Amino acid sequence: MEKQSVVISQQLEQVLSEAIAQCKPDLIFILTDETTRMLCLPAVSALACVAQAQSITIAAGDTHKNLEAVSHVWSELQRMGATRHSLLINLGGGMVTDLGGFAASTFKRGIHFINIPTTLLAMVDASVGGKTGINFGGLKNEIGVFQNADCVILDTLFLQTLDEENILSGYAEMLKHGLISTEAHWAELMNFDIEHPDLDALGRLVAKSVQVKEHIVTEDPTEKGIRKALNLGHTIGHAFESLALKRKPVLHGYAVAWGMVCELYLSSMKTGFPVDKMRQTVRFIMDHYGRMPVTCDDYPTLLELMTHDKKNTGHDINFTLLGGIGDIRINQTATKQDIEEVLDFYREG
Repeated sequence: MEKQSVVISQQLEQVLSEAIAQCKPDLIFILTDETTRMLCLPAVSALACVAQAQSITIAAGDTHKNLEAVSHVWSELQRMGATRHSLLINLGGGMVTDLGGFAASTFKRGIHFINIPTTLLAMVDASVGGKTGINFGGLKNEIGVFQNADCVILDTLFLQTLDEENILSGYAEMLKHGLISTEAHWAELMNFDIEHPDLDALGRLVAKSVQVKEHIVTEDPTEKGIRKALNLGHTIGHAFESLALKRKPVLHGYAVAWGMVCELYLSSMKTGFPVDKMRQTVRFIMDHYGRMPVTCDDYPTLLELMTHDKKNTGHDINFTLLGGIGDIRINQTATKQDIEEVLDFYREG
């Protein structure tokens, strides 16, 4: 898989026009959800380079990241005459870029697609790295393919449309990138005023975060080794997120933040992560993200959900842990008793 083109833009029309020209499409379609259709599509549809584009809209929210929604996209592409030479522009958060990328990658065995992420989470996580997919059978991202977008355009213009919760959701993935890179990057993120963010300064942090992810993805595009570093917080985080889908859905970044609380504690237990940095990071997360209410009665369900994680081999639950900031330990395992102790810490720590 070739390296993906990621452009950090302050000139959306110029960058998008150049990206479209590279694809040479016969027809252009823009995929949004109901939220980005209202908040973001007007800024894009006004651009001359997409004057003839046709729009497709899906329902907003991760509960709609499913077969029914992707089938709707396929049906609309078919109805409006899309060919193998057409282009789908995915304008939205991670749900839209994941689902739209999957729809484009599979329609007529693959058409061009460009991602324009509109949330902080999608900018630093979902739109970079070639993962596409949908939820299935109550599990996150169960069906999908690895396929790079022709171009990913990151424009901080869209951050102005976000509420505090969505800023925090994306920031959790940025904090993860700090933990797996350098102490200086981690410290910069820990000291940033995320409650009153300077969007220009946040944009510079986004660029650093994307560089961390790009470096890892380029080295290991299909997650055979070091790319698993990006799964820090996700084994338990995805279990929290799947449990929440049965109750009250939560933003992905919040689930990852709670997963990092657990997996940093597990790192301090098993791989020697410094307790002081663990507690400092846990306090930052608890102060800004709170915690999802779980009880001992939820442990069997959470453990069962972890057994479905795509990183697992055999019957072992696979974790990415840290020996220190930037000291990545992939393919770690833990016993049922270890995981229950971790969940105790999460509930009481």
